[in-house]
Order: sequence, then C-alpha cells, then structure tokens
Amino acid sequence: MKAFKSDILPKQGFGEIMFGETSEKVIKLLGQPEDVENIEDVDGFNTVVLYYYEQGITIFFEGKEKSVVACVETENPEATMYGKRIFEMTEKDIVALMKEKGFEVAETEMETTGERRVSYDDAMIDFFFLDGDLVVVNWGVLVNEKGEIEEI
Repeated sequence: MKAFKSDILPKQGFGEIMFGETSEKVIKLLGQPEDVENIEDVDGFNTVVLYYYEQGITIFFEGKEKSVVACVETENPEATMYGKRIFEMTEKDIVALMKEKGFEVAETEMETTGERRVSYDDAMIDFFFLDGDLVVVNWGVLVNEKGEIEEI
C-alpha cells in the first residue's frame, strides 16, 4: 500500500478519498479497517464507520440505496489543510486560515468532554481543541438516501 496523503479538503474529501466514494475505494487506499461499526437510526438510514486507529482516521459512510463517504474525522498529526500542518496551528491561526479561504465561524461551544468546538457551517467542518491544542478535525457533506451528495 502506498503512502496516504492526509490532506484535509473541505467539502471535497481527504487526500485521494473524495466524498461520494465507495468503501471499496477507501479500503484499496487505506487497507482493511481495524474496526467497523454499523449504526442504524429509526428511519432505517444506515451509517457505516470504518476506524483506522493507527492512522488516526475515521471514515463515515451514509446512504440507504448506496453507501458513500459522507464524513471524515482525523487526529493524524501529519494532516495538512491548504498546505499547512493543521495540528501544529493554534485556534487563532486556524480561524485566520479559514477566513482567508472565505469561511466564517458559525459557532463555538464547550463540549461535555471538555473540548472546545469551532464550527464552520459553510465548510461543514468542526475543529476540536483541548487545553488550546487541536485534537480532532471532523468534516463532511450531506448525503441523501440514494447516496448522492446534497448541495449545502
């Protein structure tokens, strides 16, 4: 397996993994996950989660008719965004970078876990900070039952 380029691409994907891709493509790129979870809600809408603990990557698949990549979460310290190593940046630096790219903070909130969440609705991305350090980035797109990406 070749080295995976862990580049956070808001509204697009993560490195070579694009939103809307199938699990086969993800497994081809990242290998077999260390864990898999199936989450079914009351409407029968299914979410499948592939966990790559060693790589610090979690991939969420959604869609009733066709299951596709809808969300990615990473805590990989090597991850980059817009050419910058995101986990080496401060909250202030990340806010400035996102503003430079045309995104505005929608909400900041303290989570029950003690993490501070900084959310961007226009980019569908959340940054989680603990004691001032970035610990997790979560971003995605909306996927309908057919497995098609919805516009935001």
